[in-house]
Amino acid sequence: MNPRQTPPGQYAQVNGLNLYYELHGNGMPLVLLHGGGSTIETSYGRILPQLAATRMVIAIELQAHGHTQDIDRPLSFEQDADDVAALLGQLQIERADIMGFSNGGTTSLQIAIRHPRLVNKLVLASTTYRRDGLQAGFFDGFGGATLEMMPQPYKEAYLKANPDPKGLQAMFDRDVARMVAFRDIPDPAIRGIGAASLVINADQEVVTVEHALALSRLLPNARLAILPGGHGEYLGDICFPDAQLPMLVTGMISAFLNR
Repeated sequence: MNPRQTPPGQYAQVNGLNLYYELHGNGMPLVLLHGGGSTIETSYGRILPQLAATRMVIAIELQAHGHTQDIDRPLSFEQDADDVAALLGQLQIERADIMGFSNGGTTSLQIAIRHPRLVNKLVLASTTYRRDGLQAGFFDGFGGATLEMMPQPYKEAYLKANPDPKGLQAMFDRDVARMVAFRDIPDPAIRGIGAASLVINADQEVVTVEHALALSRLLPNARLAILPGGHGEYLGDICFPDAQLPMLVTGMISAFLNR
């Protein structure tokens, strides 16, 4: 057993990666995918217990994030999607609801594109599918990006899961490189997603409201919710300890999934 592992966490060998995941609750499977630079705790710590009250939550820490250490292979949204699909295959789960926040939302889109039979419904929180969907100037700062720019709660959460400063630096470098290399997902690929989808966005965050609206209109079967706040505030992201919306949002997500 890995000395950092604490119940209910466990590991699965998928595509050469020792992938960390947690199982909570019972019922229809719901996969949770965190944002960039994040862990299960930072993205979903506030709302996971409520979601697990009616679902079997499968919360995953993707390559180089949290308990899942980096390996020598490219990191991409497509690779993350294939890793999630491989894990669900090992767990003998044929179909699941998929929820992703930020980078996890982009991975969720790739799961729906690359492995459509696995997807029942999608919850796409602050999700990017085009570079121009991010606030003006977002990509300008990556050339001089340093680990010191990462919010302190994110750094502390990573080191809590994996007390290795080199791993923290690797995660940061991987996420920066992935965003620099990010290319638009073609509109026809989004239009080809048949799963019912809930698109959620905040009104004062890095993903523009206009982008969320465009995504909701491009998806064939989508609903849209725009909420007040910053990036991840409506989910109770660790950078927003006083957020008041997470319980409301959890109820909205559950109602969508159960409909």
